[in-house]
Amino acid sequence: MAAADDDLKSEENNSAESLTPFGTCPLPIFDHKRIVLGHGSGGKLTADLIDKIFLPAFRNPTLDKLDDQAVLTIGGARLAFTTDSFVVTPIFFPGGDIGRLAIHGTVNDLAMSGARPLYLSAAFILEEGLAVDDLRRVVESMRVAAAEAGVQLVTGDTKVVNRGKGDQIFITTTGIGVIEHEFSISADRARPGDKIILSGTIGDHGMTIMSQREGLEFESAIESDCASLNGLVAEMLATTSTRGDFIHTLRDPTRGGVATTLNEIAKHAKVGMMLDERTIPVRESVKGACEVLGLDPLYVANEGKLLALVTAEMADAVLERMRQHPLGQDAVIVGEVVEAHPGMVLMKTEIGGTRVLDVMFGEQLPRIC
Repeated sequence: MAAADDDLKSEENNSAESLTPFGTCPLPIFDHKRIVLGHGSGGKLTADLIDKIFLPAFRNPTLDKLDDQAVLTIGGARLAFTTDSFVVTPIFFPGGDIGRLAIHGTVNDLAMSGARPLYLSAAFILEEGLAVDDLRRVVESMRVAAAEAGVQLVTGDTKVVNRGKGDQIFITTTGIGVIEHEFSISADRARPGDKIILSGTIGDHGMTIMSQREGLEFESAIESDCASLNGLVAEMLATTSTRGDFIHTLRDPTRGGVATTLNEIAKHAKVGMMLDERTIPVRESVKGACEVLGLDPLYVANEGKLLALVTAEMADAVLERMRQHPLGQDAVIVGEVVEAHPGMVLMKTEIGGTRVLDVMFGEQLPRIC
């Protein structure tokens, strides 16, 4: 009888499936009972995890801003404070490694508030069996990266887990910096009329990682853009202006890429955005790799690029200043903030149409930072 009941249920399920309208797709599942890779994507599943688990538990005005760093006033000084974890695989890749990534990624989160990064901590989770020479190589890379960024690593911790319980090495960092200007730079400060400036080509880091995983070789080498952006930000802030408050928002488009980052800003500031696809710089090698793997470079991670939302009257001056810095030589205005369609990012395509750039539901490229 139980077998007959199972057969009946199976038939009912098949019948229900057969009644699904042709061409429709099932809705993505948000109510997961267990963590999936998509929760680390930086997309809608990540936002869902933050909104349902973390914000209700720790809600406060500083956390609610959901910037990449917290800006705190202590003893009359404005400080930027951030923390990050790095789980990239492979741990060594063209243009960098997990150690270099950890230093530059943390420095950049501080720099996106306009802070001058000062001090970092690092906690290492090492898997039993990791080659000591590999660890030494990672640590040396971190030393060099810290010197490049002008920061010091002043404290840390080390733990070892059993073989098979980790993936060679995970690094968690915390950073602190000082804000020496009066600007308020945050995602919720984007305003209609602001110009959207991108500091250079997109997708370099994510496609470097993926090409290494898949063993792909291209005519032109692809390298990660991993770099500290605090020097570039300092140059931007030094742009001469009769009005001090001309940079409203700074963000580095890491997980989820440019499209996801701009969607987050649009949501927080309750504004719309319009991009011009023809202006967005993508290396031919990256574009080719994305085509081979079926990926969109607008959603691919970067580790040495920034997005700046700048007042229209100062955009050209800031752009000129950026182009004088090695990390901003390819900077370009790629769009503007608009009053229409608040919370949405649209893009004028190369063929003259308009495309909605939504946030991805799940994980396009896992373990890229």
